[in-house]
Amino acid sequence: MCNIVQYLIDHTMSNEAAGKSISRIERFEDLEAWQQARKLVNTVYNLSDVGAFARDFTLRDQRRRAAVSIMSNIAEGFESRTQSLSIERLGRAKASYGEVRSQLYLAYNRQYVSGEVFEQTLAQAESASRLIHGLIRYTNDL
Repeated sequence: MCNIVQYLIDHTMSNEAAGKSISRIERFEDLEAWQQARKLVNTVYNLSDVGAFARDFTLRDQRRRAAVSIMSNIAEGFESRTQSLSIERLGRAKASYGEVRSQLYLAYNRQYVSGEVFEQTLAQAESASRLIHGLIRYTNDL
């Protein structure tokens, strides 16, 4: 584990000092960013399991790989030995969020998802991507 862990410990301590009750983050599974990525992976799988989307093997499989990559890279970033490896893995996770969002536009254009589902999933991905951006920015400044 590298300096990202120190960031998370510091963030936890500052929230506790402010009177907020937050448990200490010791595993990547405790990261809100990883938890949000996990939810997005499940959303991606659920959306691509039905209808024409399920039969578009290229888009379905690429979208699933990109979503799984987010979760995996957050975990790898947390467990990395060095700051530079952590930033690289988190950067890959953020890039994969972009890939998932781009593919979501295609799924919407192909009418695989409704406008409502498109908007909800896009908001979910953007929100989670911002969490990664904050971790990268902080880790970069160490």
